[in-house]
Amino acid sequence: MSEAAPDHRVADGNRILPMRDDCVLVELADLEETLALYDALRHQAISGVRQLIPAARTLMIEFDPSVVTTAMLQAVILDLSGSVAKAAEGPLVEIPVLYDGEDLSEVAALLSISREEVVRLHTGHDYLVAFTGFAPGFAYLAKGDPRLNVPRRQSPRTMVPAGSVGLAGAFSGIYPKASPGGWQLIGRTPLDMFDLGREPTSLLQPGQRVRFRDMATDRACTVETKSSGSSFPTRTAAAAGSAGSAIEIVAIGLPVLFQDCGRPGLVSQGIGRSGAADRASFAAANRLVGNPDNTVVLEMTLGGLSFRLRGQGVMAMTGAEAKISVATGKGDAIEVAHHRAFAVEDGDVVTVGTVMSGMRSYLSVRGGFDIAAVLDSRATDMLAQIGPEPLKVGEVIQICDVAVGASVALSDGLAFEMPKADETVCLDVVLGPRTDWFTPDAVARFLAQDWTVSPQTSRVGMRLEGEPLERSIVSELPSEATIRGAIQVPASGQPVLFLVDHPLTGGYPVIANVAAHHLDLAGQIPVGTRIRFVATAPFAPQLIAGRQR
Repeated sequence: MSEAAPDHRVADGNRILPMRDDCVLVELADLEETLALYDALRHQAISGVRQLIPAARTLMIEFDPSVVTTAMLQAVILDLSGSVAKAAEGPLVEIPVLYDGEDLSEVAALLSISREEVVRLHTGHDYLVAFTGFAPGFAYLAKGDPRLNVPRRQSPRTMVPAGSVGLAGAFSGIYPKASPGGWQLIGRTPLDMFDLGREPTSLLQPGQRVRFRDMATDRACTVETKSSGSSFPTRTAAAAGSAGSAIEIVAIGLPVLFQDCGRPGLVSQGIGRSGAADRASFAAANRLVGNPDNTVVLEMTLGGLSFRLRGQGVMAMTGAEAKISVATGKGDAIEVAHHRAFAVEDGDVVTVGTVMSGMRSYLSVRGGFDIAAVLDSRATDMLAQIGPEPLKVGEVIQICDVAVGASVALSDGLAFEMPKADETVCLDVVLGPRTDWFTPDAVARFLAQDWTVSPQTSRVGMRLEGEPLERSIVSELPSEATIRGAIQVPASGQPVLFLVDHPLTGGYPVIANVAAHHLDLAGQIPVGTRIRFVATAPFAPQLIAGRQR
């Protein structure tokens, strides 16, 4: 039996847990204290603080380390300790529910009460929208009847219908769209919880109060609703005689996505940043053709794209290396260089082959692609299903007019060497925030062994295979914020490395986070590659000295 990991938590103080050089997790006593600190810090408007994500009993603070330090944040939190007031209650939102959920009988049995009593308890208390996460529009509702405390399902469902009302622990929640989930389902609402055509897009906002109404007994709850389908907007086909240049899609391998820098600042809606998985390669692609920094490009996974040019253009491809060939309208076959700009003419067919190293390639065109923005970004978020839909064979994508006077990079060196499937890649990690939830042997084994990237990999994350990691704390972790590069360890003991489309919150302990300088590299690691994690420093949580409860 392994020796238990040292528990750095203390009864009389709260902690600041490391996540990365630009992120910390503040561990607090309970939800009420978390929301009070969140409210106080929002009103402080501290210079350098980029975003705050509250959760069940933690507050994630992302900041600019060149402006504010962890020590400065600790001082601010300590200074607020005597003055933090209870967060103000927001307006009331009423949610009509038809209580016919698949798990209603099981919940009643778990609590040794009737189905009718479950409904009475659920409708008898006002809930508080504590925080958002998991998916856009998904709100964690707290402060309901304390008797409605049930565990998540032992086996999560592969698909939960949109509008399903569920229970998990002390929280209630409503699934905004169809998605996998493990909450106990007790009913459904006809309301749209997330709607891109509404302002704000999420019906429920942190701080609001929620009251559930039983549609079976309250006829006034009848509402009109529309279908909650995919958030991907359908593109209007370009006319055959449209002016300007365009590309016509001939063939596609894996989904080809539009990407830019993403949509920061929408965490209160439950929306993550998303954007290019390898931001350095994305930026290089735009520099090579003289585009502004945030111009939309195409992100290809493992290559496999062919398109015909209408008009003229200048293009470049960066990131994962693949053969790029151009079949000219004159019948010539030309191979063009990777990481260099190249000119294409009307009728030329450009083909990107299978990648030889790396995972994701970025194709830019001077002027950028004429694609409508969704929430001020043209990035496609595959987890949230927000942004332009993936490319389709046969469609025509217009190219924007070229801006005058743009500077062009004649060459742009690779930020790092693209990894190959038969190699071992070393990733620097910052231990925390939940390293102490694992045994010392498990932490040592996490750093000592090579982890293999399984085929279960996507823009959301990579599932890793190796010797499982044992936990020293086996209780359920209340949901808390996660970041790009988080290495979460579910009950199986096999880590999952979150990538750019990760969920905002998670309920499994994060043993470490990939260091900022290796995040782009992590987004380029192909299936079958071995990963060795290298800790940049020992796990070192900090007590918030003098904090009184």
